[in-house]
Amino acid sequence: MKSTIRIGEPDAFKHATNEDNENGKLIESAIMAKKDAPETYTPNSFKIKDSILDAVGYTPLVRLNKVPQAEGVKCEFLVKCEFTNPGGSIKDRIGRRMVLDAEKSGRIKPGDTIIEATSGNTGIGMALAAAVRGYRMIITIPEKMSNEKIATLKALGAEIVRTPTEAAFDSPESHISVAKRLNKQIPNSHILDQYTNPSNPLAHYYETAEELLEQCDGKIDYIFSAPGTGGTISGIARKIKEKCPNCKIIGVDPLGSILALPSEINETDVTGYKVEGTGYDFIPQVLDRTVIDQWVKVGDEDSLPMARRLIREEGILCGGSSGQVVAAALHYAREMKLGEGVRCVVILADSIRNYITKFLSDDWMIRNGFMELDKLSDPNNALSGVSWEKLGLKEVKPVGKDVTVAEAKELLSKGIKHLPVVDKKIIGYITNQSLVKQIINRKMTGDQSAISAVIKEVPIVKHRISSIFLIIFFLIGTKRS
Repeated sequence: MKSTIRIGEPDAFKHATNEDNENGKLIESAIMAKKDAPETYTPNSFKIKDSILDAVGYTPLVRLNKVPQAEGVKCEFLVKCEFTNPGGSIKDRIGRRMVLDAEKSGRIKPGDTIIEATSGNTGIGMALAAAVRGYRMIITIPEKMSNEKIATLKALGAEIVRTPTEAAFDSPESHISVAKRLNKQIPNSHILDQYTNPSNPLAHYYETAEELLEQCDGKIDYIFSAPGTGGTISGIARKIKEKCPNCKIIGVDPLGSILALPSEINETDVTGYKVEGTGYDFIPQVLDRTVIDQWVKVGDEDSLPMARRLIREEGILCGGSSGQVVAAALHYAREMKLGEGVRCVVILADSIRNYITKFLSDDWMIRNGFMELDKLSDPNNALSGVSWEKLGLKEVKPVGKDVTVAEAKELLSKGIKHLPVVDKKIIGYITNQSLVKQIINRKMTGDQSAISAVIKEVPIVKHRISSIFLIIFFLIGTKRS
């Protein structure tokens, strides 16, 4: 599979816009506001913690061995294992910080409602803090985010509102707009807003960066981080550049996102991506691109297989965005010929827990085109060499994109496991599970369109059998049932 990775030009901060300069001033003013009473970094202690919130942070820094060696990389690779936080991600840091800072300022009080738009991890971090501190928590989250994240949020007592993945950030249906609408409707509710809240980068300026400096004894040459809201990379970069001015900060951005500079590097035919928690279609206020030296763009085709390699070869139980940033960092190190004595630190944002049914699944990887579909050519497969006619499968007629909930429900009740949906070409399929999920989440009625229940994870396969779509589901999709 051809690499999707491309490296942007150095000194990317020279392309910063007026918006970037304003974002930088926001973070700078938040740091300056604490100069009269600066926070003191406290090294980790193994004493008894008063609550689980006191266990956030102090994550291990671990040396990679097998993967860099296999890639021919000579420099030292260290990974910051943020998935060891109690809630499973780096976002525990800002979840705790935003809630506690809001308490200190008097903005929130026990019994109030906190609302947050999130891709999942910040929601988990905030739900963790809300559970401990006594707040009602409402999460608005795009539908593409994993079921594992939703299950964790519900277990923490959060109320969930799902929104369309394809909705732009400023659309009335986006998770951000829905959160704002709920805020207007619910008394004593507050949006702490990870996208604009200075507590987001401050958590990393005062905590994450200080941990890295202590763990590395002040020697860091490169830091690689994949921004979502941008608070992590912005907070870390500002502290590190104060203490290690020669350290280069490298931002890693998925193809389909617009966060990288210069803006030309974002040009692509890719309109979406499967990796969760990184990239955006707008520039958050807490992303300070004036402190980022260079950017690397990466596609899912490199990110997700690398995450699986980290798990298999290094025993690091990380999420897909970790594969993204490691793939970018290794490519960068090779291309820039970084040799022995150079120390690269890579931020691994979240854990394997959120993606058990996604990139960890061979079936999911095959359906999304990230692994080869070789089942038909495998001589050990019971169906090898068997023609379509001999399979004796019942042909399923596809439906159009205007199919209603009632129509889809009726067809699925007749024993059809996967109902193909076409709009000139196959756009996906509907299952009982996907339909019921939409009926519950969106409170849909029978006369409404079922298009939101379409699963669009359909690989395009060139094969002499015209009905290969049906064979794919026979070989892969139906073995779950």
